[in-house]
Amino acid sequence: MRADIFCRVIDNYGDIGVCWRLARQLAREHGWRVRLWVDDLPVMARLAPAVDPKAAAQRADGVDIVRWTRPAPPLEPGDVVIEAFACDPPAEFVQRMRDRVRPPVWVNLEYLSAETWVENCHALPSPQPGGLRKYFFFPGFTPATGGLLRERGLLAERDALQADPAARAAFLRGAGLPEPCAGERLVTLFCYPDAPASILADVLAGGDIPTLLAIPPGVAPYLTAGARGRLRIARAPFLPQADYDRLLWSADLNFVRGEDSFIRAQWAGRPMVWHIYPQAEAAHVDKLHAWLRRYPAPQAAAALQAAWNGDAGAARFQPLLAEALSPAVFDPWREAARAWSDTLAAQPDLATQLAGFCAARQENHA
Repeated sequence: MRADIFCRVIDNYGDIGVCWRLARQLAREHGWRVRLWVDDLPVMARLAPAVDPKAAAQRADGVDIVRWTRPAPPLEPGDVVIEAFACDPPAEFVQRMRDRVRPPVWVNLEYLSAETWVENCHALPSPQPGGLRKYFFFPGFTPATGGLLRERGLLAERDALQADPAARAAFLRGAGLPEPCAGERLVTLFCYPDAPASILADVLAGGDIPTLLAIPPGVAPYLTAGARGRLRIARAPFLPQADYDRLLWSADLNFVRGEDSFIRAQWAGRPMVWHIYPQAEAAHVDKLHAWLRRYPAPQAAAALQAAWNGDAGAARFQPLLAEALSPAVFDPWREAARAWSDTLAAQPDLATQLAGFCAARQENHA
């Protein structure tokens, strides 16, 4: 199967993060010849150091990568065309799709949502001009959706690292991070600028449990590296995707944002707090609560998510955080997070479902 995946880099690393993972998995595990179109290669190169940000065309990690320019390179469509998050392939490319004797299977890979309406819209076709059909493919948390990105062997690798303190310490050292001291909790912070990160630091500094807080470049720049109270702040280097996954596995609590890190934190099987991408008229709040209705966290941990996203007022965040970090809440939260990961892992992963869906549509078009 030959496939084209189109990606516009809109939300920093989230869009390209999802597309890069999907492209590699379809190539490695399903034998597809994947061509990934990207409009911002310098951003992609930070996630994938093997990528040359100046090359018009290249191959990395088994994937063909094309710089998406205007006008677009005059390349022939593959058997499958995937537009990520309604990014609209170039008009001239769509015309070449129409000109094919056997049109490609055209899929719009949608944003992840836990809302119930997604189940009713998943895999529905939409007629397009010129006789083409576009299918809406929704990632999700239930068997009635397209599932979540999860590479083969991912969870076995996670379990091996989490069961080996020496391997965890070696990874952190290799990633340029200090190793947590005995009894110190490791927390990662990846958030948008409007998160109450300074309050988070204050609570951790005055808490009962020593904490090492790892923050990547550009996030909460006002939180400088160093120690105060029972908190140590370390500025983490920018990590490629595989190492970022390992950092999430190594942590006791992960604050994540957007879609890609949100999914990966759930595979870590550790307590997590999600900073959802803010939308006009607070549309993101409904999406947050739709997920919280599924996520089996203790009540205090669920309330903390809403406060972190500004839905419950900043004043409530500090006491909710202190309560969520107490052993009475944090210990069952840790058990619930692992059970949630196991529940999601019982469902087929997104790449497998997408590959099967496209194969079936191709047969129908034959």
